[in-house]
Amino acid sequence: MAKIALTGYTDKISVAPGESIDVKVSADNATTAHVEIVRLIHGDEHPDGPGFLEELVVADCAGDHAVRKQFVDVGNAVVVADPSNRLVGDGPMTLWAYVFPTTPAKGRQVILGRFALQENAGYALGIDGQGRLAFWAGDGSDTDEVVSPVPLIHHTWYLVAASFDPRSGQAALLQQAVVNPYNGRLGKVAPFDHYSLVEQKLRIRPAAPSSPFMWGAAQNSAPVRGVFKEFLYNGKIDRAGVIGAALTVDDLRRLADGAVTAPEIARWDTTAGYGESGIDDVVRDISGNGLDGVGIQRPVRAMTGYNWSGRHDDWRVAPEEYGGIAFHDDAVIDCEWDTTFTWQVPVGTRSGAYAARVTAGDAEDHIPFFVRPAAPTAPILYLMPTNSYLAYANEMIVHHVPVGQAILSHPAVLTEAEADYYQDPRFGRSTYDHHSDGAGVCFTSWNRPILNMRPKWRSSAIGTVWQFPRDLSLIAWLEKKGYAYDVATDHDLSRDGIDLLKSYSVVLTGSHPEYWSEGSLNALEDYVADGGRLMYLGGNGFYWVISYRDGEPQVMEVRKGEAGMRAWQAEPGEYYHQTSAERGGIWRNRARPPQKLTGVGFTTQGFDECHPYRRMPDSYHKSVAWIFDGVEGEVFGDFGLALGGAAGLETERYDLELGTPPHTKLLASSTSWSDNYASVHEDILFNHPGTLGTQSPSVRADMTYFTTANDGAAFSTGSIAWISALPCFDFENNCSRIMSNVLDAFIKPGALPGGAWDQDEKSWT
Repeated sequence: MAKIALTGYTDKISVAPGESIDVKVSADNATTAHVEIVRLIHGDEHPDGPGFLEELVVADCAGDHAVRKQFVDVGNAVVVADPSNRLVGDGPMTLWAYVFPTTPAKGRQVILGRFALQENAGYALGIDGQGRLAFWAGDGSDTDEVVSPVPLIHHTWYLVAASFDPRSGQAALLQQAVVNPYNGRLGKVAPFDHYSLVEQKLRIRPAAPSSPFMWGAAQNSAPVRGVFKEFLYNGKIDRAGVIGAALTVDDLRRLADGAVTAPEIARWDTTAGYGESGIDDVVRDISGNGLDGVGIQRPVRAMTGYNWSGRHDDWRVAPEEYGGIAFHDDAVIDCEWDTTFTWQVPVGTRSGAYAARVTAGDAEDHIPFFVRPAAPTAPILYLMPTNSYLAYANEMIVHHVPVGQAILSHPAVLTEAEADYYQDPRFGRSTYDHHSDGAGVCFTSWNRPILNMRPKWRSSAIGTVWQFPRDLSLIAWLEKKGYAYDVATDHDLSRDGIDLLKSYSVVLTGSHPEYWSEGSLNALEDYVADGGRLMYLGGNGFYWVISYRDGEPQVMEVRKGEAGMRAWQAEPGEYYHQTSAERGGIWRNRARPPQKLTGVGFTTQGFDECHPYRRMPDSYHKSVAWIFDGVEGEVFGDFGLALGGAAGLETERYDLELGTPPHTKLLASSTSWSDNYASVHEDILFNHPGTLGTQSPSVRADMTYFTTANDGAAFSTGSIAWISALPCFDFENNCSRIMSNVLDAFIKPGALPGGAWDQDEKSWT
């Protein structure tokens, strides 16, 4: 019997009571699936904890639903609407573009064209199976082509053009490199002959295809799957056009000089339409014929073009040098699946983490989402780090980073699901991965299954749960201890700003709130500065810059800069986001190290062991001693579902030079790490001995506390592993006691137990 497979995603990540959420399911080898809605409580199956916990919820969508296999049309393209059929290809024409192929030898690829593979009809300027520039045409039964004898070199800019007269069959093909000291992989000194100009007579006349004119792809279709893209291009395209005449060989030679005057069907200026705050997906036709193109699966813009001078790294300063649009054959932003069922969330539904539990035969999937409150119902807000869930969505860093297993300190033993996904990444990659041409993935989206954002998901690379299932342990702790709490997400904070936070006494973070937009970071900082109370319960937080386009919360952009612990780095000149026009990279490089907000900031990572904390002298000060009421001894957290300790995986340190508030109390620290824990990249200006765990004093995990104005405060644990220690011993342990001490104090209005720091008196009052 064929194996059944189920997966899916929701149309939004956060929903309020009274609203509805759509669930989109794909099934292999099943026609019916049973659906239930569950509230998720604990997601780690480690035997030292309570195991997987969920609670069935009464839902109007529960029951059996028809399911089917839903396909994903992967890869970028630009589609040009052409209602007047100006680009049908029945008259003389010349196609031209500046191109920067990144995998020319991978197989046939379309640069510009209107070609339908299922009909074998139309025409295209592209690359043949041997990595050579080609122009081909199909008459509905046969094809013919003209091919350059000079193979294209990857990561090199070219002006390419093809002229064709379907009446005479005469065709010509031009290939001319555009090399300066900055714009490509090779410089001017590399002695390659890139130039080619070929004339040939084609024996067929193109038939009119049903497909649209596209950049970067041809159209295909199949009876079950329907229409999809193929012959996908990897690389950049910068400015392009279609001329309504078959240029002569002499005219083709003069094309680069702009000396050719001929009737234009389309001239796409890839630098047109840039705004002060970002770049959209429209590729504008400036010929006057209205043949604008629209990007599919988010081609990457704000990329250097053929004429980049190397003088500017901000596309807003020299937009004319940033016409490059990058295409990738494995990009996925939206699976575009049909809705399988809808849940109308009843008024009064508890805020929390939920999932649609979908089963068919032995197959099961939990498709997660969050129910936020319609209005605050509790003093505690648990802010789920959904930006970080998106950043890691479907990550396969152990495969895509050559030193991945060295970083992890042990070989990865993949699950069957991980191995299958790596071989067929049909649901898109994470921002820790690379596209098939080696470029880093800078866009990620909710509109696809996220296989590693599932309760019970255990990363075989790390050897423990990661992110979402770990963060559920805090929900289990809140439930066990009887606290009233609400749940909201980074996406809710991005939409509502400080209005989301200001009604709560305390905000709790998850274990790894790593990715932050400027607006959300401002809102949280203002909340704490104005008297809010923050419990930062993770590590490597408030680290990377991200952005969303207004009105498009499902698609996040990340560009990794020259610093930070990173799986890839943006190419020179390509650090600024197309979504928001702001510089990417780490917040520390934009003068906002995490210490300024939380008291601690990222200092090390390692995945071979976790450790306990030891109390520091500050912890006995009258202002903070209450945090340790009921905690015996100086050592705590020598247990945990994450590698046996409360401190570890990724940790943070107190650092006055990086903005830790001067009155911050260093409560505890965890030291004596192995050499698999190394100092973070941004701390190292020179490579030298002494930066590893057994040598460096900065390789540690620090727990801190400080107060702010109006009885505000921030408590930070400085460790990703902290939350995974809470469930041990049926939630009765010293880490749990510290959590209760702090949270009990933070939810009470008025003065905190130890008083507040008086800046004028330079003392605690």
